[in-house]
Amino acid sequence: MWKEKENKLEKDFVFDDFNSAIDFINKVAVISEKKDHHPEIYNIYNRVNIKLSTHDMGDIVTEKDHDLASEIDKIK
Repeated sequence: MWKEKENKLEKDFVFDDFNSAIDFINKVAVISEKKDHHPEIYNIYNRVNIKLSTHDMGDIVTEKDHDLASEIDKIK
């Protein structure tokens, strides 16, 4: 579940292994580039943390973030 925290929409994802996590990150990158909306992505082995905020609106959570979060959820 995505949580709003410190003006960011955030979610943790856990995978079976490192390669699965990286595959997920690459898919997120493709979607993000198409939407011209780039998240903060953190990876440690099989864990991925994603944070979304709209930088050009003052680093707050907007509909653009919720839209990207929804698209990311479709990948996992």
